[in-house]
Amino acid sequence: MTTDVLIVDDDTLHSSMLATLLRRKLGFESIQAENGRQALDLLENNENKKISLIILDLNMPIMGGMETLEIIHQKYPSLPVIMLTGNQDFELAIQAMKLGASDFLVKPYEGERLAVTVKNALKLSNLSREVQRLSQTADGTFSFNALIGHDQGLQHAVNLGRKAASSDIPVLISGETGTGKEVVARAIHGESNRAGKSFIAVNCGAIPSQLVESTLFGHEKGAFTGATEKTIGKFREAEGGTIFLDEVGELPLDAQVKLLRVLQQKEVEPVGASKAVPVNVRIISATNRNLQDEIKKSQFREDLYFRLNVLEIALPPLKERKKDILDLAQHFLDRESARHGQPPKFLSGKAQEVLEHQDWPGNIRELENTIKRAYLLSEETEVQAHDLSASKQTGRSSASKTEPTQNEMTINLFNKDGTIKTAEEVEQDAIQKVLAFCGQNITEASKALGIAKSTFYRKISKSD
Repeated sequence: MTTDVLIVDDDTLHSSMLATLLRRKLGFESIQAENGRQALDLLENNENKKISLIILDLNMPIMGGMETLEIIHQKYPSLPVIMLTGNQDFELAIQAMKLGASDFLVKPYEGERLAVTVKNALKLSNLSREVQRLSQTADGTFSFNALIGHDQGLQHAVNLGRKAASSDIPVLISGETGTGKEVVARAIHGESNRAGKSFIAVNCGAIPSQLVESTLFGHEKGAFTGATEKTIGKFREAEGGTIFLDEVGELPLDAQVKLLRVLQQKEVEPVGASKAVPVNVRIISATNRNLQDEIKKSQFREDLYFRLNVLEIALPPLKERKKDILDLAQHFLDRESARHGQPPKFLSGKAQEVLEHQDWPGNIRELENTIKRAYLLSEETEVQAHDLSASKQTGRSSASKTEPTQNEMTINLFNKDGTIKTAEEVEQDAIQKVLAFCGQNITEASKALGIAKSTFYRKISKSD
């Protein structure tokens, strides 16, 4: 996916020269506008949503650079802007940076200076977006506006999610593994009146069956062997906010009975407690199973199903969202660039074709993992098709087997007897799971974990 740069300058000769430099130095394509008004019209045009950077001249007719910058910064705050200035405009350039410009170039400039300035502006923009995303996730204000995708199937789910956010009704999110169920749950929470309060995510399938009740509802000190301290449980941790029960179909039947009571009575009864404790929690659940089939097999309670499924939001698999694949892939590339503190990378034309023609049985999670590996393997500004192919070969043999389930990649903190694992045991679990995920490729696994290869070998030897 090429990056489009919007060049705004009334000097058409200079704009053409700048466009040539961007193409030769960075492989970027350019769109040109002769004044601020024309630039704003281009930004509002739906066909130009691929613009990643603006290079804006200070002195132009009709609408000058400063006025244009103020409007762009207000409407498109995450879009980086580089100002073009002559020597006599130096003070204005400083003022422009105070108004939100990423950097400025003084005419005339060298091609290398242009390349460095553009790379830095894009790098800072990526980092800023990643920090904003992490901040919104942490403080419970993540919204549907942050979702990547314009496909009609996703938009239907978003419309339902926004309606769900306006009330406290229980929501059941269904869809294949890796379709982004937790992301949608966070967006519902972030647009509800509980935004900013706790969002507690629980993977029901990852809790040992003997610990489900105490994990969800808490326990008193001494309630059972190993209960050395009192815990309040996940429901009370989410007090005033939202609890997200992922893979709710994995809950044992006895835990389903207790969950039904919580939904009916709005209270939890900690293990070993003499009385119930009221809770004010919104419940959003998710499943990749067909719960109606589970009901027929007596594996899921019908009364609980109807309590949880007041509103169902079905997420389409990625193979039904072909229009979103490249946007998602570029988003994951930008995220990796920000995490590594490096200039952004982009997808070559051939790489785009490879991605668009995949069925992605592992859905968004498979695409994300593929892009992560390709980013590490790529040695150029553009990710090539062979980087994607190589990243596939480092995993398991077939696409349907490459991506592990969430349960397979979950690190369990408990031993089979219910005791807590040591830090070293947890570390070994993580190493072995990542190593298996990387197809036993030690180089890739050590990079993924941020561990030197020699240290990685030493840690593996401890488990032998």
